[in-house]
Amino acid sequence: MRAFGEVLVENRRRKGYSQADLVDLLAQEGIEVTTKAVSKWENLTREPSLHTILTVCQILDIEDIYEEFLGENPFDHVMENLNEDGKAKIIEFANLLRASRKYLPHRADIIPFENYQPIAVEPASAGTGNYIEDSVKESYNVGHLAPEKTDFGIRISGDSMEPMYHTGDVAWVHKQDSISNGEIGIFYLNGNTYIKELHDGPDGVYLVSLNEKYHPIQIYESDSFKIFGKVIGKCKGAEIPGFH
Repeated sequence: MRAFGEVLVENRRRKGYSQADLVDLLAQEGIEVTTKAVSKWENLTREPSLHTILTVCQILDIEDIYEEFLGENPFDHVMENLNEDGKAKIIEFANLLRASRKYLPHRADIIPFENYQPIAVEPASAGTGNYIEDSVKESYNVGHLAPEKTDFGIRISGDSMEPMYHTGDVAWVHKQDSISNGEIGIFYLNGNTYIKELHDGPDGVYLVSLNEKYHPIQIYESDSFKIFGKVIGKCKGAEIPGFH
């Protein structure tokens, strides 16, 4: 079995992507990582979550995951060099074995992966802002849709964070009271809650939209300001069972 890092290096180079390119492509899928993290994956010192691995495979156009990680699939060659009559005989014999019930595999009960996360009923606005600190939260079984470090989810409303975030998306948030310059977070400002990119520069601190038609919001010392956490992923609301 090949390590994920080995597969990643080979296919990233095949696509002509740098580590920074991969970081940007993952960010477009709502997965925030650094080039340092990618380097650790490729050096086999760390491995990402299953959700991230599957997203990387999708980005790098890895279609046959079995072959990529485990090698050639022996079952692909069972009917090799047989005419249609020969293939029909194999299928007929296989059906006879199944019908005898002597050769059926033992079927273990599969326990579905459950991952319940609270999602705020009130959305974070990607436009005008809504207050959610004291809002009601509902719990949903999101499975692998939420990254490992998720503390809660929040609905997105508005278009100012397009093309990355759209109305109806759910952003996954890791609670922390500070984030780095240029990272996307959930912020409280003067009674409203926003999803924005933080810009901390010599001319001041701003909450910036990805959609250029929206002006940055400057934060002043007199403002009531708080960081709820860092956005570490996203999914479409329609992907969450029972979510409405």
